Amino acid sequence: MGTFNRLHLIRQVDLFTLRLFLSAIEERQIGRAAIRENIAASTATKRIQVLEDIAGIQLLERGPKGVVPSPAGAVLARYVRTIFDSLEDMRSEIASFTEGVRGDLTIASARTIFVPFLARELGEFSREYPLVNLAVHDVENAEIVRQVAHGEADIGVFAAAYELDLDGVDVTPYRRDRMVAVVPQDHLLSERASVTFQDLLPENLIAADAMLGAFRAAARRLEQEFEPSYHVRSAGVAISLVQAGLGVTVQPECLITPEVLSSVTMLELAEPWAVRKIHVATAHGRTPSPAARAFLNQLLDRPSSDDGSTGA
Repeated sequence: MGTFNRLHLIRQVDLFTLRLFLSAIEERQIGRAAIRENIAASTATKRIQVLEDIAGIQLLERGPKGVVPSPAGAVLARYVRTIFDSLEDMRSEIASFTEGVRGDLTIASARTIFVPFLARELGEFSREYPLVNLAVHDVENAEIVRQVAHGEADIGVFAAAYELDLDGVDVTPYRRDRMVAVVPQDHLLSERASVTFQDLLPENLIAADAMLGAFRAAARRLEQEFEPSYHVRSAGVAISLVQAGLGVTVQPECLITPEVLSSVTMLELAEPWAVRKIHVATAHGRTPSPAARAFLNQLLDRPSSDDGSTGA
């Protein structure tokens, strides 16, 4: 074989051959790839041999059980997948000029963001873009970021948190709201206007998953350890336990409805981290699809007063 020649590859290799090459890797046999792509096995073998001749290097390692990509073939496969992903994005974007924005859009976020903010946003988006198929993943912060970074979700909306790994995503500020203390109405702290985390720490402080990291970090700053007696998944369960008189909690103010306030007392949390910063995540280095771009524009194009905050 000769040496790799980029221009030679561009001029002589067609997209169908590249698709066939990917199919051979995925099926692990050239014959099965030929069936998948509806061509004769001999033609498929010939096309891949020509591809290797043009590339100037062996791309598939043949064995009695089939084929696997060589190291060079694995590199080519990675770039070819990127090419086909870009072609699909191009198709969707061009189609939007004649058909309206369409496609699939997956949003990952947590219940404490879906309920007060994203449910309304998703409803408005669905009415504006009825040809887009929406999927919603209700997961916690670390899983939100992981899904976006790995392409399992197009957009993630998450709350900034301690020790959250943001590698693989691009982050844009979305809005802010405040964390508040929630205590039973007959609690000793209920007569106060505000409390600190130090005030809450001696109490039976109920931690939802999303707040556990913040609680432990705040305790470490006080040179203490925090291990909750009640460790629950959702904010709703934490608030229910407070309503039952089993402890106190810290939750986003937007979740404390008038109905909840009929049985608990809400107090200002006098801590720098009481301002919850909510961000939008997209995969680093990947151009959003037209549907994702339309939803991003909707999320980020809001009046500055519509940020859910209760003050600076």
